[in-house]
Amino acid sequence: MQSRTPASRTGRPRSAAADTAILAATREALVELGWSKLTLGDVATRAGVAKTTLYRRWAGKPELVVDAVAELFDELELPDRGSLAADIEGVVLQFAAILARPEAKSGLMAVVAEATRDDALRERVRASIVDRQKRLVLEGRARAQARGELPPEPDLEEAARTADLIFDMVAGAVVHRALVSGKPADEEWVHSFTRVLLQGLVSSA
Repeated sequence: MQSRTPASRTGRPRSAAADTAILAATREALVELGWSKLTLGDVATRAGVAKTTLYRRWAGKPELVVDAVAELFDELELPDRGSLAADIEGVVLQFAAILARPEAKSGLMAVVAEATRDDALRERVRASIVDRQKRLVLEGRARAQARGELPPEPDLEEAARTADLIFDMVAGAVVHRALVSGKPADEEWVHSFTRVLLQGLVSSA
C-alpha cells in the first residue's frame, strides 16, 4: 500500500503491515462507533499499536479517516468488457458497491462535511481520493480511443478538462444516488446513466 501521508521524519521505516491494520481498524470503528465517537485511542487499541504510532503518521482523526476511505476506493478497477459502455457500467457498479459499504458511507460523508471547514483537509480528500481515481477515466478513454469508439484528443489541456468533467459527472451522480437520495445504484440505473453519459460524450466528440 502506498502511503498518503508525506514523510516528515527520518528514522525507523514505516511498517506497511501496521498501516494496513490501522486503516482496517479505523473502518471497523467507523461502523461500530460512528464519526463522533471514533477516537485515535480506540483505533490504536483495535490495531494493536501504540497511540503515538498513529500520531507519527496522521495529524488527527480527519486525515486518518480520509486515508482509510481512500484505501477502499483504491480497490476500483476498470474492467475490459469489450466496449466503452460496458466498461463504464462495470466500474460504476463497483463504485456503487463500495459506497454501499457502511464504512465507506459513514467515512466519506464525515470527511466531506469536515472538509467544508478545512481547506487542508479538502486538499487531502482531493489528492487521496479524487485525483487517484481519475486514473479510471484516463484508462477508459485511452482504451475507447484505441478501439475507435472515441476520437483522439490532440489538445492536451482540453483533454484534461474533459477528463475532469467526466469524473465529476460520474462521481457526482453515483454519490448523490447512493448517499443523498438513498436509492439503489443497481444495474438498471447504471445502464440508464451510462446511456445518457455516452450521448454527451459522442455528441461532444
